[in-house]
Amino acid sequence: MLKEFKDFAMKGNLVDIAVGFVMGAAFNKVVASFTGGIVSPLIGLIFNADFKDLKYIITEGTVNEAGETVGEVAVLYGEFLTNVIDFIIVAFVMFMIVKGVNKMKKKEEEAPAPDPGPSEKDLLMEIRDALKK
Repeated sequence: MLKEFKDFAMKGNLVDIAVGFVMGAAFNKVVASFTGGIVSPLIGLIFNADFKDLKYIITEGTVNEAGETVGEVAVLYGEFLTNVIDFIIVAFVMFMIVKGVNKMKKKEEEAPAPDPGPSEKDLLMEIRDALKK
């Protein structure tokens, strides 16, 4: 059973998926950094505020002695839009990667197989004809 599990865990597809998962998590951090550090400030210029902090306040809260707002009810649409932008960027890059991989696979399939040469039957017929002469 241990040998079967080892064979399963070391199959190429499973290892590829694990590597892809780790790379995807790292790529997500890069995209979040790009969106938070470059895209959000540029969009924030339009609203004169940090894009991620945009919100629609439904109920005002009170400020406690620590300076924190307590009891505020708000819709955090800026954070939602930032996450949507992150998703669109990641989805587009994944689409481009899959498209590139499919294109490479298509080229591999289109490569003509080398000529196998004469078949065994053809060779036997040639030998037979040579022996008749």
